[in-house]
Amino acid sequence: GLLLTLMTHQNTDKPHSFCCCIERRLDNVRSVCHTSCKRLGMCLHGQSGTDAEKRHKKLPLTAFAQNMQEGALQLSDETLLGKMLETCGEAENKLAMELSHHEVQVEKDILEPLNLLSETEIPNIQKQRKQLAKLVLDWDSARARWNQAHKTSATNFQGLPSKIDSLKEEMDEAGNKVEQCKDQLAADMYNFISKEGDYARYFVSLLEAQADYHRKALAVLEKVLPEIQAHQDKWSEKPAFGTPLEEHLKRSGREIALPIEACVMMLLETGMKEEGLFRIAAGASKLKKLKAALDCSTSQLDEFYSDPHAVAGALKSYLRELPEPLMTYALYEEWAQVANIQDQDKKLQDLWRICQKLPKHNLANFRYLIKFLAKLAQYSDVNKMTPSNIAIVLGPNLLWAKNEGSLAEMAAATSVHVVAVVEPIIQHANWFFPEEVDFNVSGAFVALPAVNSNHLHTGNDYDSGTLERKRPISMAGSPPSPSDFPTPFRPQGLNLFLQHCWGEISLGLSLRLFLRSFTWFIRLNQPPSLPHTLEIWAVSTNSLSLLRQNISWVGNRGKVGTLVQPPAMQQSQQKKPQRAQNFLVPFGISHLSPPFLCRRTCLLCV
Repeated sequence: GLLLTLMTHQNTDKPHSFCCCIERRLDNVRSVCHTSCKRLGMCLHGQSGTDAEKRHKKLPLTAFAQNMQEGALQLSDETLLGKMLETCGEAENKLAMELSHHEVQVEKDILEPLNLLSETEIPNIQKQRKQLAKLVLDWDSARARWNQAHKTSATNFQGLPSKIDSLKEEMDEAGNKVEQCKDQLAADMYNFISKEGDYARYFVSLLEAQADYHRKALAVLEKVLPEIQAHQDKWSEKPAFGTPLEEHLKRSGREIALPIEACVMMLLETGMKEEGLFRIAAGASKLKKLKAALDCSTSQLDEFYSDPHAVAGALKSYLRELPEPLMTYALYEEWAQVANIQDQDKKLQDLWRICQKLPKHNLANFRYLIKFLAKLAQYSDVNKMTPSNIAIVLGPNLLWAKNEGSLAEMAAATSVHVVAVVEPIIQHANWFFPEEVDFNVSGAFVALPAVNSNHLHTGNDYDSGTLERKRPISMAGSPPSPSDFPTPFRPQGLNLFLQHCWGEISLGLSLRLFLRSFTWFIRLNQPPSLPHTLEIWAVSTNSLSLLRQNISWVGNRGKVGTLVQPPAMQQSQQKKPQRAQNFLVPFGISHLSPPFLCRRTCLLCV
């Protein structure tokens, strides 16, 4: 269209419409190029006109990379976050370098040519148009003077021919200049039109440069991502709650899930005689804190020993938050069918058969948990948690339907089946799992002296020999021999002295830490004779009373001992006697209530 307009008007005397067409087109192109340069320049982060190295130092991404690398040095590469910051910092620095090269290329190949077009080439053409307009005015003026002189010559012939000839030459010269300028303007316009493809190419080059930059940036990221993922996979300190059992065990290199083992070990020490264990709700804040501590695999769990209900709540929460129940979705229908069997022997046989179908990791953790629950039921006279009660409160956390409806529907459809399945397994734990269980399987916890879990009796147990004969031959094992059970220890001899003075430490806490450490020492060294008494020196009768209220002591075979007050203490009426009194107690601590404050506690082994 523009070429046609040019050709149509190039031989006219007044190229006004032609010039207007040129002006509009050039104005539009210049406006578009100027705006594009301005907006594209705003997208660049580096300092304009500098080389890649200098630009790289000024990029915000470079500052961010340096900050990450400094953070890595501060955290050290021994932490996962430190390793991540170091690796990511190096990657961000490489991305910044690629960005600086990209911006230099954009400036050179796109911004500079577009700026030259909008600020130099098009303005030059527009100057030609203004020059043409001026020459046209000069030509019109010269022609008007010649016409006026020609009219005047009709009435006055003296001296006019020479003047007319002069005006004629002036008019012709002005006309020639107009034609020359018009030709120059047409040439410039032809040149502009011929280069319009090159101008459009600048925007294609922009996209190509961006594509090349992103390809190089992607290559940097694809190289570093596997390295980061490897660090992430190797790091074992990941949340255990809500993580699939197999993934948690594989990542941590454990046989028994950390929350299960930690909670069981704490309950074995302080919770076996706690009434309503697993039934009474724990404090929400304490439970949340314990779950967070287990999630980060911390070993600082001493403060939770005094709150067995929080420990039991954490164990229930872990089981319930597993993506798949411990007894698995795949076997849910089989568990439900066995729950309806009335014949007790057949029911036990089918339960045993389904247990053997559990995946390896699930079976190991299920066996571990059942042996503990059977041990807990051994103290049902004190804690009121019979196998039936345990199955009611804990069973729904071991097995539930995959597609659950409302809470009421779940309770009605699932709980009855689960109780009917879990209760007999707890009752006959030694028949289902005759092998001995070391609850401290990882060796990471301080445990009480081992008590053989095969000596459990819930008042309802089947004769193991009878059941053993009914077990499938291909899977049957030998029943445990009584000779396998350890001889109950009868400690005697050594006395331990605890001096109670004025200080700022809790006496109860010191007693618990001391006795747990001493019990562990005895278990490791296994001396032929063990101490059977503790001699505690108290500063007042108040201390003796507080000890009675806050500490229960266990002797052989789980029989509870009592605090013994010597006559010397009974006769003492002083609140702060000059010489400390003493009393004897059977050795072996089983439970310690929240500690009471005193001034100072010193422990002396004599």
